[in-house]
Amino acid sequence: MFDKLKDKWKVNGIQLLLILCTFAIGGSLCGYLGRKVLEYFEFEKGAVWVALYIALITIFWPFCVLIVSIPLGQFPFFKNYLARIARRMRITK
Repeated sequence: MFDKLKDKWKVNGIQLLLILCTFAIGGSLCGYLGRKVLEYFEFEKGAVWVALYIALITIFWPFCVLIVSIPLGQFPFFKNYLARIARRMRITK
């Protein structure tokens, strides 16, 4: 499985490890920030809380991943990765 990712993304083993760590740390940071924002505005947990949480993490995730990618040295990879996602979602050309 990891060999397929290395081939697909054209990276070596260390870069793959750093990319996977960036995904994990960025995703965790995104979830943490989403919960903190909802706690700040004192939303009660329920259907509205879940909908807002999903909306917040959808918005925060790209920024969190880019911020985490800088110290791990993977910013160029994630800049291109997010640009491809935006093109596929037809957000940009």
